[in-house]
Amino acid sequence: MAAATGAALTLVPVSFPRARAATGPAAAPGGGEEVSRTVTGHLETGAADFVYLPVEVPKGVQKIAVEYSYDKPAVPAGTPGNSGDIGVFDQRGVKLGGKGFRGWSGGFRTSFEISAAEATPGYLPGPIGAGTWNIVLGPYQVAPQGMDYQVKITLTYGRGGAPFTPNYPPTRAKGRGRAWYRGDGHLHTVHSDGRRLPSEVAAGARAAGLDFMVSTDHNTSSSHAVWGEYAGDDLLIITGEEVTTRNGHWLALGLPAGEWVDWRYRSRDDDFARFARQVRRSGGAVVPAHPYCPYVACQWKFGYDDADAVEVWNGPWTYDDESAVDTWDARLGEAVRSGKGWLPAMGNSDAHSEPQVIGLPHNVVYADELSTGAVLDGIRAGRSWIAESSTVNLAFTATAGGRTAGIADTLAAKADAPVDVRLEVSGVPNGTVRFITDEGQMHQESLPASGAGTVVWRTTTSLAAYVRAEVRHLMADGSPGKGNTMGPSLVWGPMAALTNPIFLNRT
Repeated sequence: MAAATGAALTLVPVSFPRARAATGPAAAPGGGEEVSRTVTGHLETGAADFVYLPVEVPKGVQKIAVEYSYDKPAVPAGTPGNSGDIGVFDQRGVKLGGKGFRGWSGGFRTSFEISAAEATPGYLPGPIGAGTWNIVLGPYQVAPQGMDYQVKITLTYGRGGAPFTPNYPPTRAKGRGRAWYRGDGHLHTVHSDGRRLPSEVAAGARAAGLDFMVSTDHNTSSSHAVWGEYAGDDLLIITGEEVTTRNGHWLALGLPAGEWVDWRYRSRDDDFARFARQVRRSGGAVVPAHPYCPYVACQWKFGYDDADAVEVWNGPWTYDDESAVDTWDARLGEAVRSGKGWLPAMGNSDAHSEPQVIGLPHNVVYADELSTGAVLDGIRAGRSWIAESSTVNLAFTATAGGRTAGIADTLAAKADAPVDVRLEVSGVPNGTVRFITDEGQMHQESLPASGAGTVVWRTTTSLAAYVRAEVRHLMADGSPGKGNTMGPSLVWGPMAALTNPIFLNRT
């Protein structure tokens, strides 16, 4: 039996006996004893986004454990099969954005446990309070035959153990003062669907030559409490979340340690702006992730009015990144035409497991210091460029009338005054440099085999409202590619570096 409410479905509550001292084989549960209940059910295609299973938890419970499973019948070719998520809210309720969140593991795990002292990664340790808990099932793909599911809940009675003590990372590292800092803003661990431990992710960030990294496990803040052990003067670890909705994913960068952002809405619900404001009020940044990702529920449908930046490059370069950069570039043209704010570009690895490479790609951000606030300020301002690895270096400037502007700056000059655009680059052997303006690609030049070179191009503010730079690898056939052509295949090799624009203002 169930009751449907909007995009949610609430099942009949599951009850457990009250705890009391055990006196015999038939006694009610006492210290350390376990009682289990199993619930089975069936969901049809088109089921609610979230199915809530209320569990009446009595006083005197020290641990809750949950196991779940669902069938996976054969489906016709091209039809999604069954796939479901799981999580839990405690006695404080399931209100959107409320305080009851206790963990989420998506479809990565089939079981979890929570007690005062510890919890399965993805879940928050703490007291097992008496009241109505809700196990949440998220059937995001249901086969034509429907989904048969089973949930087993086990309560362990007794006194709770010593409380868990979080070890949050500091918000500042030693750094080099005002400088360019390298960092990956999209990383996963075993606290969501990654297979790397936090220690391994931190080690990977250091090996990649990064100065900072952002922890962005899906729909949970549980990893925040362990990062303090792995941060240091050489590595700033920023806490965040990948908010994984049914209409796209977004990065909440720089969340206060322990803060969680809700994901239980679609674009039609008009709730995204509310949670974007939550992140900004906390000092964080809102970044739509991999907007053209082809997987179910990944493509971005919320628009960009509430974003601080956009992830245009995610992991190894693929066709969806080409689409993201094209869309971002078109929005730059709209911004200069309308005089409205522009949206900076980011690039992140989204690394989950081996062999995915941490830092491929990453952001190189100009910040006043190596701190969470300063790094996010640089990202929001667009004072950054994207590199495939720490071996790639560049400097990008525009000069006119004795004045020089860098990335995200505005250079003002008379309409006919010469503007010299200059890119110094290293680390891309035989690479192809492209200068792109609001008119499209305006200059292309190849780098030598050493991978180091300087490319200079002259324009005016009457011809270009902005200019940005790309550095590409050779195409698979060894040719440099050509931007001003049409053909049946991609005309560029993989990206090696991508800058945010310099704006040119006609006086």
